[in-house]
Amino acid sequence: MKRWGLTGIVCLFLFPQTLLAQKKLKAIDSIAVFDAYVQQAIKDWEAPGLAIVVVKDNEIIFKKSYGLRALGTEDKVNNQTLFCCASTTKAMTATCMGILVDQGKLNWDDPVIKYLPEFQLYDPWVTRELRVRDLFLHNSGVGNADFLWGDNHLTADEILEKMRLVKPSYSMRSGFIYQNIFYLAAGKIIEKISGIPWTDFIRQNIFKPLGMDHSFSQISQVKTDNISQLHFRIDSSIQIISRDTADVVGPAGSVLSCIDDMGVWIKTMLDSSKYAGGRLLKPATWKEMFRPQTLVTPEEFYPTKELTKPNFMTYALGWFQQDYKGKKLNFHTGSLAGAVAINAQMPETNTAVYIFSNLDHVEIRHALMFKAFDFFALGGNTDWSKDFLKLYGDIRETSAKREKEADKKRVLNTHTSLELSEYAGLYEDPLYGKVEISFNNNELSFLINNNSTTGKLAHWNYNSFKAHYSKKWYGVSDILFQLNSEGKVESLSVDGMLFKKKK
Repeated sequence: MKRWGLTGIVCLFLFPQTLLAQKKLKAIDSIAVFDAYVQQAIKDWEAPGLAIVVVKDNEIIFKKSYGLRALGTEDKVNNQTLFCCASTTKAMTATCMGILVDQGKLNWDDPVIKYLPEFQLYDPWVTRELRVRDLFLHNSGVGNADFLWGDNHLTADEILEKMRLVKPSYSMRSGFIYQNIFYLAAGKIIEKISGIPWTDFIRQNIFKPLGMDHSFSQISQVKTDNISQLHFRIDSSIQIISRDTADVVGPAGSVLSCIDDMGVWIKTMLDSSKYAGGRLLKPATWKEMFRPQTLVTPEEFYPTKELTKPNFMTYALGWFQQDYKGKKLNFHTGSLAGAVAINAQMPETNTAVYIFSNLDHVEIRHALMFKAFDFFALGGNTDWSKDFLKLYGDIRETSAKREKEADKKRVLNTHTSLELSEYAGLYEDPLYGKVEISFNNNELSFLINNNSTTGKLAHWNYNSFKAHYSKKWYGVSDILFQLNSEGKVESLSVDGMLFKKKK
């Protein structure tokens, strides 16, 4: 038998180490290429700040922060800078409910009224048939009702009470319309069963066991200055805007966190909810979280579908889903005025990514999400940043053309039927609340629901006006005053929402 010489022994030990070193160098080079791509995308999209983390094979392989917390300052984003999770909170709330399911305290298919008998909807049949899982699926038939918290100072209980006045937009479980308030109802069930508010439940059952020490369920809990400010493109320039919160509908989108903590979160949820101290959910419950349960209509899905061309578009328990390059992609965006996030995972490739940014609807989040999966899992050279810049640029251009076409329908040189002062007054509706129209200095101004939603009315034609909000990022609304048979103002509508004038 041939004996090993000294050279053979050296090769035996050095060869695998050389391969390992080569792999490490290749990985470092690869990370540098991706980093350069991210930096260029940030410039192209003009994002003030951004943070991103990528998990692969149960390891965090890329985590970095870029840019500024606030334009006009030297405050840099770091890995513990707080951003808005917004609607990526929904997956956390679904996980909270799953924890209670695993504890045997309820079932996904229990009637909602078993736990919230006071939660009544417009249709008594839907009230009776609504199940706990329906609260997470946007399939109830009740359309978007964000006006109940976006332009109001209502409490959570008052918001839920008013849902009985919201008329259905389609038949139950026959379609898909995004609905934040049902997640608030889910949070109330969590509180009812556990005996503690959702804000405490998520902290005790997710943040604490995972060591997410820089995560908060409400903005009111935040004491640090290391928080990203909110930015919006106004009149072609990016500006810092005031902070609107989602605290009142917290389970739908109020969590604030940092990229350090979100790296832990996505790693846990990718690995069937396992973490160092155990697991958040039983395997069957984790699997149920990602089972497709609602078909999402093309109108309600993201414009990115025009380029990624998915064969299916579904929604699970707090997750959008589509196929991408033959793999199932679970993801969810988060959007609040001035801030965005995206959370995505592809279990078949053991890859996940989370992205924060502090510019309103900057779709760099989609671009970097798909690029990360290509780069670290699937291969491909598509420049998603370039392609999505064009896609969303075309969408904005089309929208601008439609606005110009609508402007052409304005009847010029018309006058109001009445003196401006006669339009002033208080207008009310049991569902929408109050609009106060004031007349001062020969112009009309408005105040909605006694909060910070204010602005001026500019005459459009006849008895219609354009409402220009003080917060310019709110856009412009159409206001139409309606007269009765006596020629007096009877009501007004704000983008189709009708308010009766108080006598």
